[in-house]
Amino acid sequence: MARTMKNRLSRRSFLQSSALATACAASGVGSALAGAASARAEALPASGKPSPIRLGLASYTFRNFMRAELIAFMRQLDVYYLNCKDVKDHLPADPAFEIQALNDYASADITLHAVGTIAFPKDDEADIRAKFEYARRAGINVIVAGDPAPGTLQRMEKFVREYDIRIAIHNHGPEDELFPSPFDVLKAIKDLDPRIGCCIDVGHAVRANANLVEAIHAAGPRLYNMHVKDLADMKSKDSQVPVGKGVLPFREIFQALIEIDYHGFVDLEYEIYPADPMPGVIESFAFMRGVLDGIGYLTKTAG
Repeated sequence: MARTMKNRLSRRSFLQSSALATACAASGVGSALAGAASARAEALPASGKPSPIRLGLASYTFRNFMRAELIAFMRQLDVYYLNCKDVKDHLPADPAFEIQALNDYASADITLHAVGTIAFPKDDEADIRAKFEYARRAGINVIVAGDPAPGTLQRMEKFVREYDIRIAIHNHGPEDELFPSPFDVLKAIKDLDPRIGCCIDVGHAVRANANLVEAIHAAGPRLYNMHVKDLADMKSKDSQVPVGKGVLPFREIFQALIEIDYHGFVDLEYEIYPADPMPGVIESFAFMRGVLDGIGYLTKTAG
């Protein structure tokens, strides 16, 4: 890349400082605390070790915004890993438009690591192949699958083997008749190719009474993606808040991921205030970076 690591660290430190200060201001904390957070963020490059947790973004967070705006937001956030979806023009399914999107992301140093969520509602070979081709063209090896119909799993296994692309089945909480929790996913896939695994959505999982630490350990090497959000009430889908303002145990979540040697991404999927998500997104990343700092790591968003 054209940018040196020194420049990236300097830029990251500045943006982490700004994000933390913004989060403090948004929470009503005084300027003295914001200044302390700023100084602490500046010290991270000298004191931390690289984080094994890679923070990314689900493009659905910015579903009301076009690709150029999404890229600008990501650069402001100093986040360069994207779980992309065919919403607006983020990653169109049409091959010609998909190529242009890929060029735009590459020019901005943004790495696409997953696509989805993608629905697999029917046991149809042509439909399933088209979705694997979509991921293959993008050079992506993880498809986050939303509610695949039971009859599709065996056929999806065939394509997983043909394309060597992993499937991460996303749990959707108690409203989901098929996969309310990660444990339901694991039960359904236990006899299938190990490249068929889980995307744990922590907000939906706790509403389905799943213990998040236990779910992470149960998934182990079949955990291929994480969608994170926070809730003020573990039973209420409508209680979503910026990460850190709710009740989900993020320190324990991150520690569990480190314990299983998780190599995937932790993608923020901030679903509230779709017309103006940036304040909550900034606050969420500042909190997650702060948690990792507290564990003893320097957050590393690219490299």
